[in-house]
Amino acid sequence: MDEVDHQILDTLIENARTPFTDIAKKLNVSAGTIHVRVKKMEEEGVIKGSTLTVDYQKMGYAFIAHIGIYLEKTSMTKKVIENLRSIPFITIAYITAGKYNIFCKIRAKNTNHAKEIIFQIDEIAGIYRTETMISLEESINDKKRLMHFIFGEI
Repeated sequence: MDEVDHQILDTLIENARTPFTDIAKKLNVSAGTIHVRVKKMEEEGVIKGSTLTVDYQKMGYAFIAHIGIYLEKTSMTKKVIENLRSIPFITIAYITAGKYNIFCKIRAKNTNHAKEIIFQIDEIAGIYRTETMISLEESINDKKRLMHFIFGEI
């Protein structure tokens, strides 16, 4: 990977829908070059699909909470994760080592809705207890900083 690949990734991280022709103009290369390089990065697993960022706040889901889940037994992890998948308001779930067995992020309409989601989570067999932290503000959500650091190391 070279500087052109870095700039392609930089542009696509900002907006995955940027046309290859626009990227080519910006980098003074052909659109074919962009296509070939993106395809190569996909084949190497550097690029895995593309994403769309949804503004959940504008859709009425501005309330964010993080929930640490303690399990009765760690052997129940797989079954609990399967059950968590059935709750659409859980947007992220990590299996963790440390204080919690599982750590989740939920999106809700408001505190009452969040309470209902937490009660739903608490009802899942194998969960011993939960701890909830309310997110006041997302201060850092930067997909580029790490990539720029990694390219600086190469």
